[in-house]
Amino acid sequence: MHGSASSGWLLVALCAATGAYCLLRMRSSVEAQRRTAADEALMGFGMALMAVPAAAFTPPPWAWPAYAAVFGAAAVRALWTARTSTHHLHHLVGAGAMVYMALAMGGSPAHGHGGSGVPLLTGALLLYFAGYVLLTGVRLVPVPAVAASGGSETGTGGGSDGWGDRPELARACRLSMGIAMVAMLLTM
Repeated sequence: MHGSASSGWLLVALCAATGAYCLLRMRSSVEAQRRTAADEALMGFGMALMAVPAAAFTPPPWAWPAYAAVFGAAAVRALWTARTSTHHLHHLVGAGAMVYMALAMGGSPAHGHGGSGVPLLTGALLLYFAGYVLLTGVRLVPVPAVAASGGSETGTGGGSDGWGDRPELARACRLSMGIAMVAMLLTM
């Protein structure tokens, strides 16, 4: 992505930290949460790699089609799992946006960062993710405490429930990735 190096590194740090937290969420005892966390970890680390400032590292020409292939596969998986969960429709849009950005950046001069995408598609994705960020932010504010199934109020009783299964942290993770996606799309 083009832009200042300091904002690029902040975006890398945000996305990598989000991806790392999503890896921790994969320890959940709930299979659906593990799958969702895996999808979000892939998105977080992929976004971190794509956000590395061009001054620090210019990916080889084969990297952009590889990103497109990985996120294309993630989009197919999200489409398949969207049959049972509407949240995976968001993963489908996110993976599709990553494919779009990878192809746009791969088609830019010298295969550098900051490709020039289709303005209408970029605008539509910006509107979607800006709306997603606002909606997720509103949902994050009044999250009530949820008692664990084992009867413990701390969320640590009755299994591996803990801070990795807290819904407000998962929402904050999704919010930060949405904000990062908006920032990445703005540089298109």
